[in-house]
Amino acid sequence: MNATLRRLLFLFLALVATGIVPVLRAQRERLPLEDLEVVEKRWPDAKRTATSLRYIVLKEGDTKGPSPTPGMMVATLYKGMLLNGTVFDQTQDPKAPFRTRIGRDNLIAGWEEALQKMHRGDKWLLIVPYELGYGTRGRPPSIPSRATLVFEMELVDFGPN
Repeated sequence: MNATLRRLLFLFLALVATGIVPVLRAQRERLPLEDLEVVEKRWPDAKRTATSLRYIVLKEGDTKGPSPTPGMMVATLYKGMLLNGTVFDQTQDPKAPFRTRIGRDNLIAGWEEALQKMHRGDKWLLIVPYELGYGTRGRPPSIPSRATLVFEMELVDFGPN
């Protein structure tokens, strides 16, 4: 290998190592095949993140405002369902939204990811692979093992307290 080629290779590797030039990685699909078929049929326009979380913006909120960051308290309204439509949990009363702090391991990973992308007033439909939900154990008796979850979630408010 000549000196010029070695320098270019070294420069490229240095840029990759520092993060200036990202390395493209194939992201594996986290939805089981049978769930993927249902999701693609019912929600063909759902956007997919690198973690395989899927979402549809049902209502835009304050898109010019900030999004919550770890440590902030969030208030949400939500309905949690299994892929077949069975509701397993919900908080729908605007006077008593579900409140929790993000970034403290209080929430499933799919919620953590989504909430940090949402804006005040946004309402999203989330499709959460089991790896970003309750995993291989589920949450018996209402959520079975390896369950793909669907949430209608609205970010009502957020802030430091």
